Amino acid sequence: MAHSIKIQPYTPELEEEEEESYVDYHYDDPEDLPGSLDLEPDAPPPDMALIDYTENKSTRIKISSPKACIPYLESDSVSWLNVLGLGNQTSWEQMATVFQIHPLTLGDVVNVPQRPKIVQDKNQLIIITWMVKIKSDFEPFEKEQISIILGKKYLITVQENPEYDCLKPIRERINNNRGIIRKKKVDYLAYSLLDTIIDGFFPVLEEYGERIEKLEDEVVFNPCNKTMKKIYKLRRELLSLRRAIWSQREAINILIRDGSLLINPDVLVYFRDCYEHTVQLRDIVETYRELASDLMNIYLSSVSNKMNEVMKLLTVISSIFIPLTFIAGVYGMNFNPQASPWNMPELDWYYGYPLCWFVMLTTALCLVYFFWRRGWFDNFSTTIKDDD
Repeated sequence: MAHSIKIQPYTPELEEEEEESYVDYHYDDPEDLPGSLDLEPDAPPPDMALIDYTENKSTRIKISSPKACIPYLESDSVSWLNVLGLGNQTSWEQMATVFQIHPLTLGDVVNVPQRPKIVQDKNQLIIITWMVKIKSDFEPFEKEQISIILGKKYLITVQENPEYDCLKPIRERINNNRGIIRKKKVDYLAYSLLDTIIDGFFPVLEEYGERIEKLEDEVVFNPCNKTMKKIYKLRRELLSLRRAIWSQREAINILIRDGSLLINPDVLVYFRDCYEHTVQLRDIVETYRELASDLMNIYLSSVSNKMNEVMKLLTVISSIFIPLTFIAGVYGMNFNPQASPWNMPELDWYYGYPLCWFVMLTTALCLVYFFWRRGWFDNFSTTIKDDD
């Protein structure tokens, strides 16, 4: 099954919930033997399909058992066995017997997720890589481990999730005989698969670039508490993407540097193209991480500016009503004018009440005009709009 990167902002409630760790690789229990398979005992067998092709023809066969692949192992054609789902232990024991897969290699293929890497075996080259895809807007991406086992004349791919398949373009190229894939050997097929998987990161990063642009507008024009959570979530997801890309870059670099007996030198040049793509992906992710960090600083500045505008508005309102309160307070003392002509004679005036309102309104309008001339009302539209 595909693993979804579920990111949540820290709250006290998370102490009681399971939150994804920064290091989310599979680890064995101390009591497990090396090469133990972590599979459901009653799981159904995986879905397996064999594509056998030469330059002149291509055949796709649905198989139910790995033993059906034995006649194709020594043929001159290229045999690609695609396994969808992890299945059960019985199926993998048969697979290990037919293809002579080492128990440790089998553990890396089945016990997911593993760190992307390349392992050189005597007769096989094992490539552990990750494929990613976007679920929906502002939803975490999904990652899936794809294992590639390269032999002399065969290749095995193991996809963790049978529901999503990024290898469909390769099947179409083989079926329609497009390009040079059917003119090359099995090592070129391994390159084509790895290149397709790595290129799948670009649409995901493009989606994250659009998310960052939306967050920039939100941070500047309408920052709120949800904005901070979105930025925090974005940074965590970019960190996970960076780990996946960085590990694959290191693995491909080791393959290019050390080479392999199963990969011809003329095909090894194509793997350099995969390496260059991982470098581009790394640069894009690093740029996005810096932008996400800058978004947090911009958010804090925007919130501070918004708070300053609110305080300015409250100060203006208080300044308007302070003299009104003073006037109302003075006339609320209610001294008896009959005791002395100095004891608030205005209380007996015929137009005393309207005159009091006239003085208060005149004072308020004068203060509003003064503040307007000072330009203190220019930035209130953004503050009021954000509050609405």
